[in-house]
Amino acid sequence: MRFYPVYPTRVATMAVRTTVKLTRLLVAASALALAACSANPPPAAPAAPHASSDAELLARGEYLISMGGCNDCHTPGYGEKSGDVPKDQWLTGDVIGFSGPWGTTYPANLRLKLADMDETAWMKYSGELHTRPIMPDFQLRAMHEDDRRAVFAFIKSLGPAGQPAPAYLPPGQTPPAPHWQLVLPSGPPPADPPTSS
Repeated sequence: MRFYPVYPTRVATMAVRTTVKLTRLLVAASALALAACSANPPPAAPAAPHASSDAELLARGEYLISMGGCNDCHTPGYGEKSGDVPKDQWLTGDVIGFSGPWGTTYPANLRLKLADMDETAWMKYSGELHTRPIMPDFQLRAMHEDDRRAVFAFIKSLGPAGQPAPAYLPPGQTPPAPHWQLVLPSGPPPADPPTSS
């Protein structure tokens, strides 16, 4: 049996990778557990991605909002209530910020944001959207145009409600409570050294 030395930097690298993997696993498991415990399961997906009627378009938009996790941040108390929030309270933004190296961002009130937009403006906006973390803007940009139209139609059908979310705070400004403090790794873990065969 042959033993190979374990160098401190290799141990640190392995520890960082293990921590990152465990963190990702924990986040995924938490999201699945939250979805499984939902008191109101999300509506069933309309069969065709091309909605032919207003009712189908709205149903598709509601489904995409539910499955896309939009309510998780943009609807106050949604996670705490396992999704049991009346639709008339959906997507009104939140005062709980997400603070990290980028500053502090707040989930926008989408109903007010879209109140003065028409579909053409929404399609341009949503197709080019680049925001600060933690909003997964890349997912919205990657959506098929028909899906973005359905999201727009559903949000518009809810009508304007609520107040605007708090303004963005730049790095170095301490946000008021409550807020999530996100501590990110300083960079990606170093790659494993090449192995010889």
